[in-house]
Amino acid sequence: MLSASVPDDADVEVSVELSSYPGGVMAAGTVSAPWKGECRRCGGPVGGRLAVGVRERFEPGTAAGVTRDDGDAYELGDDVVDLEPLARDALLLELPLAPLCADACRGLCPRCGADLNAGDCSCPADVDPRWSALDQLRSPQGG
Repeated sequence: MLSASVPDDADVEVSVELSSYPGGVMAAGTVSAPWKGECRRCGGPVGGRLAVGVRERFEPGTAAGVTRDDGDAYELGDDVVDLEPLARDALLLELPLAPLCADACRGLCPRCGADLNAGDCSCPADVDPRWSALDQLRSPQGG
């Protein structure tokens, strides 16, 4: 499962200005949509809204032996500019790879699974055996 995605039923807004240039069409503007996902630390719901600036070229396809000059341009077919691939690519590249519900999210206890954002759990603190000699110095003498 992806940690962040645009919901299938979400309204994606594409606001671009199309301008022609020799050999194709340029689309420049913004693409925006809501996103949702899971916090990478606590697993809780997280979401927001993406707004991505775009500036992409559309060039005629490879029909009748004509090859496109640039593999980075979107295909312009029969004088139709299909903005769906542009919107999908722009949004996918902007989705957070590891979203957080808050920068200070404490996550889950690795032992009992309690949400540490709601409060501390009753698990004992981890003791690192490499520091045990120093722990003896802290304990009262003669005990």
